[in-house]
Amino acid sequence: MDRLLLMHSFVTVAQVGSFSGAAKRLGSSGSLVSRHVAELERQVGVRLVNRTARSVSLTEPGQRYATFAARILDEIEAEDVGIAYLHDRAEGTLSVICPKWIGSLDLGDAIAAFSAAHPKINVRFELGGMSDRTYDFLDSGFDIAFHTRDLRDSSVRLKKISSLPFVLCASRDYIERNGALEHPNDIAHHDCLVHVNDPVWRIGRGHASTLHKIRTIAFSSNSYIALQKAAVLGRGLALLPQRPAHDHLLSGALQVLLPELEVPDRPLYAIYGPGHDTPRKISVFLDFLADWFSRNPFSAMRP
Repeated sequence: MDRLLLMHSFVTVAQVGSFSGAAKRLGSSGSLVSRHVAELERQVGVRLVNRTARSVSLTEPGQRYATFAARILDEIEAEDVGIAYLHDRAEGTLSVICPKWIGSLDLGDAIAAFSAAHPKINVRFELGGMSDRTYDFLDSGFDIAFHTRDLRDSSVRLKKISSLPFVLCASRDYIERNGALEHPNDIAHHDCLVHVNDPVWRIGRGHASTLHKIRTIAFSSNSYIALQKAAVLGRGLALLPQRPAHDHLLSGALQVLLPELEVPDRPLYAIYGPGHDTPRKISVFLDFLADWFSRNPFSAMRP
């Protein structure tokens, strides 16, 4: 039988001085409270109460154990109140992790803005080191992780924060040497700069979109920034996030290919632990980021 339940019944008996009085306070029966105390005595190994027909008194060990049990129960109640207080307030430590390439986008700016707006929340923000298993961020001590793929995992919950626009592009020098694309199928005949986690490119939107497995990988990396640098130097075609490529697109160092066929955006998801009762610091963080991205849309940066 649960020790804390037994201790609660025993402490109530010690305070009231009878099984019937304790039962009334606990909303139980005198016989059940008596069984609780008897079971506690069995577990402790000593007699805790003296029982007579008219009264119940504590033995010497019972007096000591009543003091101990009351202190433990009070500490548990105080801790429960403290934890509930933190849960319901936007305070404490918030640990966040995301892939490096996402962190190098506006997500870093948004999280920095959140930290400035909520000084009572201590933010721990790490880039990289993520596992392929969706829920591993929880085992590693993080509250929230960011992904750009659709997830079907009941062990976590997710909230869409924004969309990340991508662009198919190449340098002017590369286009002059190799020609511009006239059709998505032409990708098969070009050198391509490929992210190691993105070996298949989707071109176009909706039912008109097509998938293209890259045949000639001239340069690969797990960093979109590295791929962008190689693209600027004329090494090949690249499918890049719009935001970091924006300045090079505006300057003409990179040129959009097949502009009539947009590249699908990638969703930016925040994933967090299961359960319906989300800690206040997490819900405040998610709402802040969704609002930040709505006020600072990627579309405003499109060339």
